[in-house]
Amino acid sequence: MRTFNRFLAASVSAAALMGALATATPAMADEKKEAKKDMTGKELAFDRGKGNCLSCHMIAGGDQPGTIAPPLVAMKARYPDRAALYNVIWDPRSKFGPGTIMPPIGAHGILSKDEVEKVVDFVHSL
Repeated sequence: MRTFNRFLAASVSAAALMGALATATPAMADEKKEAKKDMTGKELAFDRGKGNCLSCHMIAGGDQPGTIAPPLVAMKARYPDRAALYNVIWDPRSKFGPGTIMPPIGAHGILSKDEVEKVVDFVHSL
């Protein structure tokens, strides 16, 4: 009986997954990409699926900020050289070493160069 219940649960889950995949089309994925294409640096930084800076940092105007990393305040004073800030956001391992928990959002392709530029513009303005 137990084996049958597991089989039934797995079958129902598989059927639900197949149904969801059947309704999703490549055009839907393209529409989502297009919607994200014109995001501002703030939107990218706050977006949980893109920059996700709020998961670790406190940023003015952000809801449910993280407390793992330092608050993003006085960034022009902390990073007078904008290129240094870009490098840290692109790949923080260059400054903090391979053990850093900050993800290399540019180096790993989470954000494009253009998107990282937008995030740097936003963060540098804080």
